[in-house]
Amino acid sequence: MHGSGTENEGRATAGGGVDQEFLALERELAVFLRRARAQSGEMAREVHPELEPAAYGLFVRLDDAGPQRATELAGYFGVGKATMSRQLRALEDLGLVARDPDPADGRASLVRLTEEGRSRFRSVRDARRERYVRKLADWDRAEVAELARLLNHFNVRSEG
Repeated sequence: MHGSGTENEGRATAGGGVDQEFLALERELAVFLRRARAQSGEMAREVHPELEPAAYGLFVRLDDAGPQRATELAGYFGVGKATMSRQLRALEDLGLVARDPDPADGRASLVRLTEEGRSRFRSVRDARRERYVRKLADWDRAEVAELARLLNHFNVRSEG
């Protein structure tokens, strides 16, 4: 343990104050999120000029998890069904996603990337990965792995 070694280090104090570690975390996450939103918008437009920033996250999810119901996607991203329907309709109109009948329930459909959508997304994703490689070139691979592990841990704990 770093710092003073007190039991409450890194926690909110009983008097309602917040320790410096949490203030630093909040500050760094705010910068990170602001930059991530801007980058998502840029990358969505690289996939197709008419896409809104949220579309890039949909591509990531569909490429990682495979076909999904719209309700599953809405739940995953924490948005309403109407918002998700609107976003998916725009992607369908551009030929980047398609809907197929759900074999488990014929009344429902599964959303999937089309070949065009997958190709465009992966091209942009690979270019983004190359930017990360350049930006983190002076990091040890173990540091990159640790950052990924900690972000995953944070994301998993944030889901509930």
